[in-house]
Amino acid sequence: MNAVKNKVQLIGNLGQDPEIKSIGEDKKVAHLSVATNENYKNAKGEKVTETQWHNVVAWGKLADIAEKYLVKGTEVVIEGKLINRNYTDKQGVKRYATEVQANELLILTKKA
Repeated sequence: MNAVKNKVQLIGNLGQDPEIKSIGEDKKVAHLSVATNENYKNAKGEKVTETQWHNVVAWGKLADIAEKYLVKGTEVVIEGKLINRNYTDKQGVKRYATEVQANELLILTKKA
C-alpha cells in the first residue's frame, strides 16, 4: 500500500466543454469540470441524488485528447492525484483551490 499515497479515481460526466489553454509553443492544459452522482434512499424511503463537482486539470497529451474528443455530458473515468494550490485574485484576495491532476483518462461515452 505504500505506492498508493495520493490517488483519486472519478467516474462522472463533464459539466461543460473543456477549457483549453496553450502555454508556450508546445504545451497545453485542459480544465475540466466533472460531476459525480451518489444515489441513496433517505429516512422516508425517497430516492436522493447528490452531485459533487470536481475540478480536473490535464496536461500535455491528455489535454490534446480532451480538446479533440470531450464535450459537455461526456462520461469519463479520471485517475490522478489531488493538488492543493493558492493564488491571489485580481482584487488582491488570496484564494485556495483543490484540483485533481489527471494522469489517465478513459472516455466511456460511445461516439454518436
